[in-house]
Amino acid sequence: MTWSEPQPDVLGGDWMARTLEVTDDSGPGVATLVHRTDAGTRPRAMVYLHGFVDYFFQEQHAQRWIDHGYDVYALDLRDYGRSIRPGRTPNWITDLRDYDLELDAALAFVRAQGHETVVLNGHSTGGLIGVLYAHDHPGAVDALVLNSPWLDLNASWFDRVITTRVVDRIGVTHPRQQVSSVAEPYGRSLHSGSGGEWDFDLAWKPHAGFPALAGWARAIRRGHARVAKGLAIVVPVLVATSGRSGHRKKPTEQELASTDVVLDVTQMWRRAPLLGPRVRVLRVPGGRHDLTLSSKPVRERYETLLFGWLERALP
Repeated sequence: MTWSEPQPDVLGGDWMARTLEVTDDSGPGVATLVHRTDAGTRPRAMVYLHGFVDYFFQEQHAQRWIDHGYDVYALDLRDYGRSIRPGRTPNWITDLRDYDLELDAALAFVRAQGHETVVLNGHSTGGLIGVLYAHDHPGAVDALVLNSPWLDLNASWFDRVITTRVVDRIGVTHPRQQVSSVAEPYGRSLHSGSGGEWDFDLAWKPHAGFPALAGWARAIRRGHARVAKGLAIVVPVLVATSGRSGHRKKPTEQELASTDVVLDVTQMWRRAPLLGPRVRVLRVPGGRHDLTLSSKPVRERYETLLFGWLERALP
């Protein structure tokens, strides 16, 4: 698999993007690897992996990695963000292992640039994909940073057990049937056009999200089941979360600003020990679901603790 020649990225400046052709049951598509080229080649690199209804736009967080001696890469998976193409369903997948293709290619490209140490930094669904990949590919990365990883379904017992069994069936028989959707308040609270601090492309990260389809939901729940059985990730893992969760469907303004209103942080805390023998849990009071998009004092606190952990975890 070969990445294309670099082209200027939508972030502008020294950000460049390469695409990788992927072909699956939806036909021809691409994955996109983004890299800031002005930092040069450093011994260490970080590869960012986004969440559901998401893509890489966190330039300010990337700068913190560069300041600490890392080159920064980010992977927009097939049908996400920069990789969305006409005729294909946004954010669609039926088996999380299918992402091995672009992850293998991205990490091979990064290693080929001369980086001796590679950290995979996964947010939310990217955290789930990251832990499964690290378990299946020992030695592929040297550490995992998980920013509010999606390790279980934030729902009632009935939905986590009974509805999951139903989805496991209709995900095969009617894979493109919609089974859920994303609540709008979180996205609106982030975007500069609706009172938030951040500017991102609403075609790639719409407030209402993209429909959650049965085949995709089946893939996610099967991934959750693998985590529940226990993984054997041998590299250091940081599980970073907000200090608490807010109401998922009707959050208050205070909850939107200072809690995780997407996932249940207690589920992350319970499942963190199942990832491997070298897991550290970091709770960040006042953090949002994406800790890097929290208020400035909170995200600075998170980043201070994050890079302190990396200094201790990596030789």
